Amino acid sequence: MQFKQLFAEFSGSMLLVTAAVASMILFDIVLDAAPEISLIANAITVTFVLCALIEIFAPVSGAHFNPAVTLAARLNKKITTPKAIMYAFVQFAGGVFGILLSHLMFLDEIGSIFAVSETARGNYMYIGEIVGTFILILAILLLTARKSDKASIIIGLLVGGQIMATSSTMFANPQVTFARIFTATASGIRPFDAAIFIAMQIVGTISAFLVYKFIFSAKER
Repeated sequence: MQFKQLFAEFSGSMLLVTAAVASMILFDIVLDAAPEISLIANAITVTFVLCALIEIFAPVSGAHFNPAVTLAARLNKKITTPKAIMYAFVQFAGGVFGILLSHLMFLDEIGSIFAVSETARGNYMYIGEIVGTFILILAILLLTARKSDKASIIIGLLVGGQIMATSSTMFANPQVTFARIFTATASGIRPFDAAIFIAMQIVGTISAFLVYKFIFSAKER
């Protein structure tokens, strides 16, 4: 396994979390925007940044940035187990560094580098994570199978749209969920809910893979 692949996954994961968290700090705390404006700004930011990150890093590592994507790739036998484990490790590490970077940029406003979130995201939001993760993973699997040259745009738009269309605001990513435990800003999530979110993301990933396999087995009949 090449170091540059792991570095790409680390960097992309870090910058994705930075985009998600720093944009909320800027609009929610610095600019004191209304919650709905902050959410729209966050969705637009993540859309733009994710499109760019996929274009930049896809030729190097595949641009997973998400252990759920890596799990789907492993289930689809596109990546080995040792490589999948290393990818997940650097993705989680990159996410935590993304929190650190976001907080350092706005340290005067938030006053702490790390803090454990107390933001509750429960009940019906758990279903939102299954839905968001399911459509994301299914889209990635199908776009990859088609060798689409528009994957970065489609995935970026899908994630941005689902931020505004799911009850959970589309985490759909275990490393992002884990990282957001460590911010006391509006982007945060309390540890208990984060654990449930990650479990729901795994459910969404496996469900998407099963549907993907069904679609292709149906084509073969």
